[in-house]
Amino acid sequence: MRDQTANMYKNAKKKIEKGVAFPTCVSVNSVVCHYSPLASDETTISEGDMLKIDLGCHIDGFIAVVAHTHVVQEGPVTGRAADVLAAANTAAEVALRLIRPGRKNREVTEALQKVAAAYDCKVVEGVLSHQMKQFVIDANKVVLSVSNPETRVDDAEFEENEVYAVDIVMSTGEGKPKLLDEKQTTIYKRAVDKSYHLKMKTSRLIFSEINQKFSIMPFTARSFDEEKRARLGLVECVNHELLQPYPVLHEKPGDYVAHLKFTVLLMPNGSDKVTGHPLQEVNLSKVVEDPDIKAWLALGTKAKKKGGGKKKKGKKGDSQDESVDTTMETAEA
Repeated sequence: MRDQTANMYKNAKKKIEKGVAFPTCVSVNSVVCHYSPLASDETTISEGDMLKIDLGCHIDGFIAVVAHTHVVQEGPVTGRAADVLAAANTAAEVALRLIRPGRKNREVTEALQKVAAAYDCKVVEGVLSHQMKQFVIDANKVVLSVSNPETRVDDAEFEENEVYAVDIVMSTGEGKPKLLDEKQTTIYKRAVDKSYHLKMKTSRLIFSEINQKFSIMPFTARSFDEEKRARLGLVECVNHELLQPYPVLHEKPGDYVAHLKFTVLLMPNGSDKVTGHPLQEVNLSKVVEDPDIKAWLALGTKAKKKGGGKKKKGKKGDSQDESVDTTMETAEA
């Protein structure tokens, strides 16, 4: 990502910041999210593993994020792994159609629950879909994945010209991830509203480097030259709330977890999904009959053109996103 973004705007008159907006994570099987291994990590990928790959980049603070789930195997995905993949994919397509100007964030939350139930899966708790702004990866407007008494967000209405990171995580388990080992955490973000005079020299050196290189976007401990020294300094920074950690969360072993994330622009002529990746083939035993889900999937993502011009042949259903057909065929396979 650093190499690719470095090639952009090389000849700009003023310096344009660009690079990694969210460190690359590869979370395997029941690991839910944020597993961004250090150079010393010796974890290997095996046949049949379900991988969640999550990353983000930016140019001049304008951020694009994406996450995708892939099962390491030849041929179609079957069984519960297929169910959770289809649940995440259908939920993502529904969210794309409901995150539109004039609608409310709570409508999306309720829809995600219904989609999960249709596939006998659970939406993973604690996941938020954030509005993004220039140099802000987690703005104030959010969509809650699961509504419960412990986690609440302010009601919000989507508006034109907003940008959202739509984050969908589904599980065949309970959907209540747990932190098993704080030492697995490698991703952090500077808490710009906090200050503290650090006691350890190592911590002060690390914190100075963070302020110079990673003052805004999340970063990984992998970015520092001396891994052990960096981890020691990061601990004191976290303990005094100078850094916000992104903990590695787990479902129970044996549970399947699927993660899809995309960036969507709410443009005047409809929604533009600017990141994403095609889903691998899945064979399902479940047929989605819920009329609400079918109605949501039938919604268009683009506004109908005004005026009385003649329609061109072969453009039937222009107001609908092409992925609707794929989603419905997959759900009814």
